[in-house]
Amino acid sequence: MEQNEDIIIAEATPPGAAAISVIRLSGKNSIEKADTVFRGRVKLADSPSHTLHYGKILNDNAETIDDVLVSVFREPNSYTGEDSVEISTHGNPLITSSIIGLFLNKDVRIAEPGEFTKRAFLNGRIDLAQAEAVIELINSRSEAAVRGSRNQLDGLLSQKIDDLRQKLINSVSLVELELDFAEEELEFIDNTTIINLIKNIQSEIDALLSTYRFGRVFREGVNVALVGLPNVGKSSLLNHILKERRAIVSAIPGTTRDIIREDVTIDGVLYRLYDTAGIRDTYDVIELEGVERSRDAVRNADLVLFINETAHPFDVNLYEELKELISEERIIKVINKSDLAGKVGVIPESVRVSALTGEGFDNLFDILKTRAYGGENYTEKNILVSSLRHKSLLERATEQLTNARLSAEQKMSGEFISVDIRNAINSLGEIIGVVTTDDILNNIFMKFCIGK
Repeated sequence: MEQNEDIIIAEATPPGAAAISVIRLSGKNSIEKADTVFRGRVKLADSPSHTLHYGKILNDNAETIDDVLVSVFREPNSYTGEDSVEISTHGNPLITSSIIGLFLNKDVRIAEPGEFTKRAFLNGRIDLAQAEAVIELINSRSEAAVRGSRNQLDGLLSQKIDDLRQKLINSVSLVELELDFAEEELEFIDNTTIINLIKNIQSEIDALLSTYRFGRVFREGVNVALVGLPNVGKSSLLNHILKERRAIVSAIPGTTRDIIREDVTIDGVLYRLYDTAGIRDTYDVIELEGVERSRDAVRNADLVLFINETAHPFDVNLYEELKELISEERIIKVINKSDLAGKVGVIPESVRVSALTGEGFDNLFDILKTRAYGGENYTEKNILVSSLRHKSLLERATEQLTNARLSAEQKMSGEFISVDIRNAINSLGEIIGVVTTDDILNNIFMKFCIGK
């Protein structure tokens, strides 16, 4: 893959007024290029890597644009693996645009989205899974997501994938060596060994795949729909969890007519709460639209809090309707207003809470966490699969290994075994970027912001 040697530039900090803005340059001779506008005690080109220099940025008329601090990073010990410069200026957009404009007139171009990280990948500073972890880390909305992305950036998943590839490469090399000496009838690896090796690797891949639900929770959060008849306390429940009066609470049924979405972090995990309109038969056109939107929220939810209240019987009919929209194990039965007199009878696997007093909410949060994680006892310290791309490639690899194992069990020629193992090696290689295409790279890095 041909590497672009252009010098690129972009603002690395968010646009807008701020205390400080950082402008990043990267590429061959970028340090010398920075010297054309920088005036300090020493020339940047004569400075060692990882040094910081105070000076001024001058325009073409030798007028000062701003006082700056310039960081120098020399290849290969920079983020991109090539010579890089970072200019810290006062955070006025007029200043940053003026400085960037100076460089654009000196054969420097604006970086494409994610191009700095893309160059880091192309220069071998990080692999593709680590590059994806960069954007996940930037976009993380919870502490758990930050920690999980950080571990992937540190290479935990990459090392595991590389270990699996190496085991397969070693075995397929022996299979193909036998093919080279077919006339001598030499055996370098027997079918039983191949079959056992494939089974062991498939077991390790299955273990990775089993973490996907947990990893996706860490990465994307959990969608939770609050559902029930009108006036059972859905909005009160939402307000209590958020610790603020976000939804209107009224004794009049049908107050909530549209979906109210709020995000909240519980034990480091992001939950997206959807307060829905009460589901009931109605002739009110506006309320009817809200009911339909409630049903859509249930279909798209990871979990549903089916809310009833102490003073009324458990709504069996609505519960049966919910089971037609979402699987039963994703429904959590909640009995609200436990502080009031009245009983709804014994409802298996239900949790009693009071949005007024806070009773039962710790138990509810524990159940939410258990259901969201699928009952698994992983932590962000485990090797987690959180990307759908990674999951799909792991599934493809295990299918290809199944084909290789069947060929070995049927004692077919080594060519059949070899081609499927090679395909599995390539599928694993796509995860870390050993095997890749421009289309894959463009699809990944176009999701980045400019400057990263």
